[in-house]
Amino acid sequence: MIYGIGTDICDLRRVRATFERQGDRFARKVLSDAEYAVWERRRARWPARGLSYLATRFSAKEAFSKAIGLGMRMPMSWRRCEIANLPSGQPVIVLHGELKTWFEARGLRAHVTVTDETDYAASFVVVEQTDPRTP
Repeated sequence: MIYGIGTDICDLRRVRATFERQGDRFARKVLSDAEYAVWERRRARWPARGLSYLATRFSAKEAFSKAIGLGMRMPMSWRRCEIANLPSGQPVIVLHGELKTWFEARGLRAHVTVTDETDYAASFVVVEQTDPRTP
């Protein structure tokens, strides 16, 4: 059963401007430690791809927060929601701490897709409830 759907589109120029103002502080706020490590490697090789990576993660977390109906309020937070990739490249949502506990207690499962182009990053998240009897 569908629990929630979320989508987000992010202007890469806005992410670039925020990064130019705040620097690594912005990336540290949005990215988990594992995401930050990937971001640093990508940014070192190709700065534009680093910004795209940051924007897709920002967008996916926004879409996820909408799909679960919390927005950016507890237990949802930027760093408790991680967007990782399977070896195949498929993006997956990995949750941590209180957010993971909250999510699992409701019997939820999430599916995410991300994309980016020259000026935009977009994400779509579907959250399903595997057991409709779960509160």
